[in-house]
Amino acid sequence: MLRALSVSVFLLLFRALPAAAQTTDPGSPQTASQTQNPPPSADAKKPKKVLTNEDLSNSTGKISVVGNGESNPGNKPKAAAPKTVSPQYVASVREKIEKLLKQIVDVDKQITDLKNFQAGEPSTNASGVQLDKRYEREPVEVQIRALQNKKKDLQAKLDALYDEARKKGVEPGELP
Repeated sequence: MLRALSVSVFLLLFRALPAAAQTTDPGSPQTASQTQNPPPSADAKKPKKVLTNEDLSNSTGKISVVGNGESNPGNKPKAAAPKTVSPQYVASVREKIEKLLKQIVDVDKQITDLKNFQAGEPSTNASGVQLDKRYEREPVEVQIRALQNKKKDLQAKLDALYDEARKKGVEPGELP
């Protein structure tokens, strides 16, 4: 019984403390920052003048326009010097790109053959028999998906090569 009474008194006291801490005394002095620095009024700042088209026609002086650099020749951008790329670099990139393009064409042919096989059409190979190929246990759909993923990877490599060549200054007409 004594224990239940002490727990209830403790809970009552525990609830009363936060409420007492939140109340403010109306007679308490304000903090120093509140009394010394009154909030600045809107009239204290001088408003900037905005000119309209009608104001421009009536003005007689020179008006500065933000972003107009024609009157100041020092603000004009200088022409970038064209980068010279070695012919060996261009040739090596061209070879890599042609190799990747050939691989993409081969993968496309394989995908077409598998889709034709799946549809029940004859193979596009001359004899229809591929003696150098082994028997695949994977379903045709899985093989097609794997080839499509391979094609995406090859295309990503090709795009990366084009981007690298462009960053190094190779002209677009120099590559296939």
